Amino acid sequence: MREVMTKSMARNIFYGGSLFFILIFVGLSVHSHRYIVEVSTDKATLTDSVAAGKHIWEKHACINCHTLLGEGAYFAPELANVMTRWGVQDDPEAAFDVLKGWMESMPTGIPGRRQMPNFNLTDEEYRELADFLLWTNTIRAQDWPPNDAG
Repeated sequence: MREVMTKSMARNIFYGGSLFFILIFVGLSVHSHRYIVEVSTDKATLTDSVAAGKHIWEKHACINCHTLLGEGAYFAPELANVMTRWGVQDDPEAAFDVLKGWMESMPTGIPGRRQMPNFNLTDEEYRELADFLLWTNTIRAQDWPPNDAG
């Protein structure tokens, strides 16, 4: 004998399944938030200089060309681990010197060529941007991006 599902049974299955998946979604959202805020972000090293460097990053819309942890445009190199690639991740003064030298040496005004704009940053702004990039270098990103020179 075949059992027929009533409207009441179908409604209960729908509501029960919906509630189950809503609870799964909320649980995963809470877990993701906790991971981002408490595990992967090193708040102790989040200084005023790092915050100022992030504001420079945003003011000059660096993300329109560069990616940071995979977010942004793919026109220019990923910068989350640039300090490791340059070998200056443990030396803020060297990071400042390398970043300033690299940015100032970029050619501009050449038609048809990818080029880094000259933002005319002050030494303090270069230092703050270097501090921000040093800080992003310490984010636990599950080995992303790969640390190769290519």
